[in-house]
This record gives sequence, structure tokens and C-alpha cells, in this order.
Amino acid sequence: MQNGHSIIKAIRAGLEREPRINLHRWPIHLEMSDDGVLIMQGDVESLSARKIACGIAGAVPEVRGVVDRLQIATADPKGDGEILDVLGALLLDARDLKNCTLRVMKKGQPLVLQKIIDDDASGDILAAVEAGVVTLDGWVISLSHKRLAGVLAWWTPGCRDVVNALEVVPPEQDGDDEISDALSLVLEMDPLILHSGRIRIQTQDGTVTLQGLVRSQAEKERAEQDAWCLFAVDNVINRIAVD
Repeated sequence: MQNGHSIIKAIRAGLEREPRINLHRWPIHLEMSDDGVLIMQGDVESLSARKIACGIAGAVPEVRGVVDRLQIATADPKGDGEILDVLGALLLDARDLKNCTLRVMKKGQPLVLQKIIDDDASGDILAAVEAGVVTLDGWVISLSHKRLAGVLAWWTPGCRDVVNALEVVPPEQDGDDEISDALSLVLEMDPLILHSGRIRIQTQDGTVTLQGLVRSQAEKERAEQDAWCLFAVDNVINRIAVD
């Protein structure tokens, strides 16, 4: 087995070859533990760069695990209170969360934004923000609800990371179809995606392939960003054409 220095050197070489990762502008600190676990720290330009970096590191045979402490650099940093206010508004506006109790943690106390008390409630979500990191706690009735709440957090300006600790009750088996279904829902509700029905989604082993036709490059890029925002998505192949 290679020593830690050699492994880190090999990982860094892989990161430097990836065009979507800019180590010169956004250096990533790599540290290897004695038991073969790699710790990655630093800021990255985008969520895609973060997931790709973790994938490159995890693909090295000698790496037994990856501790992801990377965060997204924001062009326009926001205060935690401002992030929480916008996130709360996004949660309230989401059609598929209309039957969920929604709460936010304000000054150490939960503030109820929406209370659902009937037996058909779809969840109870508590959102908190600290140093730009959004944490989602509570429960929801489906993996799609959990993924949707996570995407709304990523959509919030100033968000640097999302810790999605929502529990699915009752538990559901995750898989490629679940990812595709959730992404279809997200694209449909994204105000920047004008013709979501023209985008085809295929997911295999955590890799999402997007195909179809949209009206602008911005719409094409936004659809890809939405895919990266879903947990359990490891790669996105964007084959969408621009009309």
C-alpha cells in the first residue's frame, strides 16, 4: 500500500486534471488518516466541483473513506438570518410541502411558519442556519419530499452547505427511479426552467443523464445544477440541446 503522501499526491493530480475543479483559485486541503480515510477541506466553486472532487478521491483504491468538509464559495455572502428568511419563504411557497409543518430556528428558538395537525400531515421540517450551513431536521413522508427540501436549501442565496437530516417515515427504498422522480418534480417547480416537460431524465447508478431541448444556455445549465443538488447524485451528464 502507498504511504499517505503518495496517495494525496495521486489524488491532487486527479483533481488538477478535472476541468471543473480550479485548485489554483480554490485550493483543497487533503489529509490522510492512519486508517486510510481522506479528509477534504476548503472552499469550492460549485456543488458539482465538490461532488466530483469527492468522487475522484473515493475512486483511489487505497482510500477507505472520504470525510467531506468542503463548502461552496458564495459570490454574495449572506448573514444567517437573511438566509433563513429566504429559505423559510421558499419552503412555504413549495406546493408539495403545503401539508408539512414548517419551522425555523430563530435565536435558539423554533418559530412555526406553518402548522399542520391533521392525520394526513406530510412532514414536520425544522430548518436552521449556522455560518451559511443549512441543517434540515424532522421527518417527511417520502424521499422526494426530502430531496425537494434539500434543493430549496441549495437554491437559497448564501447557502454554503446543506445537512439534510430529514427522516423518511415510513422508510422508503432509494434508487435510480426515486432520483429521476424527484428531479422531475424539481424541474417542474423551478421558475428558471421554462419547459421542464421537454427535458428527459435517465438515472443509472447515481449518474443522471439529461436530454431534450430548451430555449437558452442558462436554462440548460440550471437543469444541470438542479440535478447536482439532489443527494445520492454522483455525476451529471448534460446532453440537453439549446433551440
